Formats: sequence, structure tokens, C-alpha cells
Amino acid sequence: MHVFEVILVSVLTWIEAAMNIPLYSSKGVVVTTLGGVLVALLLGAVAVMIGAVLRRWLIVPALRRTNLSNSMQYTMSHLGGYGCTALLLLIVLQNVGIDLSSFAFLAGTLFIGIGFGLQNIVSNFVSGLIILIEQPIKIGDRIDFGNLAGIVLKISARSTIIRTNDNIDVIVPNSDLVTHRVINWSYGEPEVRFRIPVGVAYGTDPDWVRECLLEVATAENHVLSQPPPEVFLESFGDNSLNFELVVWNRDMSTRPRAFRSLINYSIAKKLKERGIEIPFPQRDLHLRNETITVRMDPPSPLNESKTKI
Repeated sequence: MHVFEVILVSVLTWIEAAMNIPLYSSKGVVVTTLGGVLVALLLGAVAVMIGAVLRRWLIVPALRRTNLSNSMQYTMSHLGGYGCTALLLLIVLQNVGIDLSSFAFLAGTLFIGIGFGLQNIVSNFVSGLIILIEQPIKIGDRIDFGNLAGIVLKISARSTIIRTNDNIDVIVPNSDLVTHRVINWSYGEPEVRFRIPVGVAYGTDPDWVRECLLEVATAENHVLSQPPPEVFLESFGDNSLNFELVVWNRDMSTRPRAFRSLINYSIAKKLKERGIEIPFPQRDLHLRNETITVRMDPPSPLNESKTKI
């Protein structure tokens, strides 16, 4: 037994000496001991477990009593759990004697890396603040952004949700809305002017066309009487006289495509009633050869014919 006691005492003495081994920083300052690191790891694991317990039994029940959505409750509960765990870890490091100032350089480098990684997120967050403060677009506005057109449904810290006429929600980063051109149909006055091009065949009386287009605009309920509709003779095209009907509207800015289609249907009906021809491209073909061979596909002796000109 004496031998085992000696071995046990030797092992315990070696462990105690190992636990007291000092750990130095890059500047030669004692940060802590090996035993302090092991204790910090053990207490850190306990802190992580306590943070998870606090999130599950304290933060989550408290958030369920609020009116927040399920996704927001999930986010807030995890952020709260992470915050509690970080606070407990900080307390553990301070109480085991680890000099946190020695990690200042490492922490600074880490935060610089995080800053570069979160550059887009910070940009979107600042852009969201600009949108909320300046209000170039607001919830409920009808906007055109690139190939996207729809109603602004929600403006959050990172992104803006736009609902199209197809009932599809599109998430757009806030920085894109700040740095790119956006057409806001609802900004300022509600009256919007629509320009509708119309082409008619050469030989048609321009005054007659103008009268027809004004009749269409006057008969349409969605067209405002003030400012009054106008008709312009825009140009003399290759195959048609090009007119433009200009009308004002107040309540169809959220459905501009449907409004233009409604006016075009009425114009096509009115022109047909008046016998006004809507032209199509025409080309004159001049042939210099005396013989033309017309072949059917697939070619065969029965499908081959010749025409003399």
C-alpha cells in the first residue's frame, strides 16, 4: 500500500504542477495557467448549457405572450440565448483570472474580418433607415424596379418585400432600392398620365382619327376629364400615320397594364366601326429573273412547278 500511496501522491503532485504551468501572451505577460484554461473550458460548457436552458424555459415562454410572428419569436429567442451565453462566458473568463486585454489584438482582427463580411448587411441596414426616414417609397406604393412591378408590402431593416400582380412576393435588398432608379407611381399626386400609341393607314383623314380617339377617351370612366385627353400626330412612319392618345387617370396606377389594355380594346372597336384600317408592314418585291422555281418541302417531282414572269 505504501508504494501505491507514493505513486498516487506523485501523480497528484505532477497534476498540481501541470495545472500551475503559466501561459504567456505574445508580450511575455502571464495570462493564466493551464489549470485556469481547463476550468474556463469546463465553466464555458456549463455557461452554454445554462444559455440554452434560459432560452428554452425563460425567453421562449415570454415571447409567446407577445404578438410577434413565429419567425420573429424564433429569431429573438435565439438572439437572446446567444446573448446570455456570451455574457456568461465573459463572466467565466474574468473570474478564472484570464487577462482579456491580451486578446485585444486578436479581437480587433476578428471584428475587422466580421466588418468586411457584414459589409452588405450594414449597407442594407443603413439603406433601410434612409428609406424609412426620407420615405421615397412607402408601404402600399406601386413601384417599377427594373423588370419588377408591384406593391410595396413591407419595409424591414435589411430588405423590402414587393408583391407583384401575380401575387408573388419578391424580396429586394434595401441598398438596391437606394442606389438604382425606382419608378414610384404613388409618389406625390395620385394623377398619372398614360400615353397610348396608335397607328393608322396612309390616306386616312387625321381629323377623323383624332375625333375617334377622343370619343374613346371620353367614354371611358377611368379617364379624367381634367386635365382633358389629347391626341398628337407623332410622326409619319414607314407604313402608318403614328398618333398618340394622352389620358389622365387617378385610380388605375396600380394596374397600368390592365388600363392600357382596356383603352386599346376600345380603340380597336371604334376604328373597326369607322372603317379605319390599322396597317401592317408591307414590302415591294422586285424580281429580275425571268423564271422562278418554287419548291415544296420535301421536294418531289409532283411538288415542283415553274412560273414564268
